[in-house]
Amino acid sequence: MHRLRPFDPSQPFPRFRALQAGIPRATVDSPAFRRLLHGVVVAADVPDSAVLRVKAALACHFDSAFASHASAARVWRVPVQTRPGEHVTVPDQGHRLRRAGVTTHHRPGAATVVRDGVRVSTLVDLFVELADELSLVELVVAGDWMVRRHHVRVKALRRAAKTATGTHARLARQAARYVRAKVDSPMETRLRMLIVLAGLPEPEVNMSVRTVDGEVVRRFDLCWPEVRVIVEYDGRHHVERIEQWEADLDRREEIDDDEWRILVVVASGIYGDPGRTVRRVFRLLSQRGLEDLPERPSEDWRPHFPGRLAA
Repeated sequence: MHRLRPFDPSQPFPRFRALQAGIPRATVDSPAFRRLLHGVVVAADVPDSAVLRVKAALACHFDSAFASHASAARVWRVPVQTRPGEHVTVPDQGHRLRRAGVTTHHRPGAATVVRDGVRVSTLVDLFVELADELSLVELVVAGDWMVRRHHVRVKALRRAAKTATGTHARLARQAARYVRAKVDSPMETRLRMLIVLAGLPEPEVNMSVRTVDGEVVRRFDLCWPEVRVIVEYDGRHHVERIEQWEADLDRREEIDDDEWRILVVVASGIYGDPGRTVRRVFRLLSQRGLEDLPERPSEDWRPHFPGRLAA
């Protein structure tokens, strides 16, 4: 059912609603309002945002409609790049609307939640929906983020992917197998996926080293504890604080004292020259004698990490 809400020009609304509210046509068509989608406007002084554009896509639909796919990802603030255009899902086939810039999907009985005032897909459903939008690596980034930031269970993602249908269900199932708990950042996910797609044994994620009293004294992004190798992503472009820089040096000296080896990767090692990163990790693991290491890295990482430099 579509309830007639009180007219609020600070929220996206169909143009005819302003006319019904008694606002003159000349005013609606004046610079006092701006167009968000065909037939959907908002007061001109309302700041633009991803959520505002999603609300615009929902403005003409029944209340049972909800934002899904890329639109839901933007409302949830999933840290991945999605394609432009909004997505709305409706439970009743007869409620589908055609509107430029909006893709309408049909899915009866879907669970939804309200976030930032917008009815959206649940994160578990969104993971499967994003298989239509994202590459394998970026879908794993989304899954890791859901598990870490919103406590979605890995098993729930795998169960949703297993029961999914459609052309991208296979990608959802493949990505779900790579999702891990305790991953701190999207770049850490990308680094792990580069290593795994190169055919190297999967590292342990965020391993904690504790004292006999249980106090955590160290935490490693990615590591192979059996050969005492650590790989970490460092996203800083400069030293923010001299104290932090000194603390990092002290930490690495302590790691050296315990005969661990640490390999640090920056953004260019993932986006610029991923091949060099693969070779660095492989060389160190080989030197340390890691079991089950292949004779050479696989080339399967290349379609997922094209890089910008010759590898």
